[in-house]
Amino acid sequence: MIFSLLYMVLRAVFRVAPPGDQHDREVEILVLRHQVKVLKRKTGRPKLRRLDRLLLAAAARSMPKDRWSCFIITPATLLRWHRELVKRKWTYRRTRSGRPPLDPQICQLIVAMAKENPRWGYVRIQGELRKLGVRVGATTIKRLLLREGLGPAPRRGPSWGEFLRTQADGILACDFFTVETAFLRTLYVLFFIEIGSRRIHITAASRNPDGAFVTQQARNLCFELDQRRGEPVRFLIHDRDSKFSGAFDEVLRSEGIKIIRTPIRLPKANSFAERCVKTLRHEILDWTLILSRRHLDRVLRTYAEHYNAQRPHRGVPQKFTITEGSSGRNSRVVSSPDACCLVGVRRTPRCRGRHRTPRTIAHNRSRPRRSCRT
Repeated sequence: MIFSLLYMVLRAVFRVAPPGDQHDREVEILVLRHQVKVLKRKTGRPKLRRLDRLLLAAAARSMPKDRWSCFIITPATLLRWHRELVKRKWTYRRTRSGRPPLDPQICQLIVAMAKENPRWGYVRIQGELRKLGVRVGATTIKRLLLREGLGPAPRRGPSWGEFLRTQADGILACDFFTVETAFLRTLYVLFFIEIGSRRIHITAASRNPDGAFVTQQARNLCFELDQRRGEPVRFLIHDRDSKFSGAFDEVLRSEGIKIIRTPIRLPKANSFAERCVKTLRHEILDWTLILSRRHLDRVLRTYAEHYNAQRPHRGVPQKFTITEGSSGRNSRVVSSPDACCLVGVRRTPRCRGRHRTPRTIAHNRSRPRRSCRT
């Protein structure tokens, strides 16, 4: 009732005013101001460009302050923009004085010397540069190495990544990851990854992975490694999860494997296992609706065969193997670009069509070999 009465009053006021262009403009300005207020209540902070700020700041200097309520920003913001314009007006380019910067090639040479020779100090690197006819101060070398994250020579040593790369052939990493089924049941999967070859070993899924379960999986892993690997495994990395019981570590120690536990809340120390979990989720688990534990075991077993035999890995310069069967027999490693000169390529669907692995049909011996573009 009140709003109806107010509506009738407003209509009467607009009718009393004399008609004409001035009347139409006043009504239009009133409507526009009201719409601006509505937009202020609805939207958040507006995103203004530099030209918008320039126009609003210039218009604010030509209007009285009591009329600044029509702007969508506060008066303090307008004054700040004007101060910034004045500041830019009186800003000049500064001529850089002092010593000229080092040549980027010399900087790369200094960093390479420090990384390849961890026991060299600043003065030793300075002497090696003088042998090449390059004169650089020891303080400059120190400042450059500190900027690259390299400390003094007695403190420099192999980083965690360098240690893993040099000992990769004899290191295993393991971890758990969870999978939620279609019926919201949580399944735990234990896996092992060989850091040198990126080969993974995925165990059966379990709803309650206790100490007896992980201990049995450790025995199965040792039995499989004894049959397949000629070089023994020296280290195994895992986090401080309570599921890795003492019996699990003891089984591996009996095989001559040293256990390395990662620091608390530091997933980077087990980066290879973490990256493998991301790959599993990105390539198969996020695109498959798991129904049961047996379904998950079948999906992971199929993907593990594809991952170990047919998927190229960037960590081991794109090495991969093309197999003629799922059992791994009659496999053939493709290591040169000449092997890409084929008559035809057949695509074999894997993991229910999620991955299509190319397989060689025959070679073309009559035509000259050409490089294959990727």
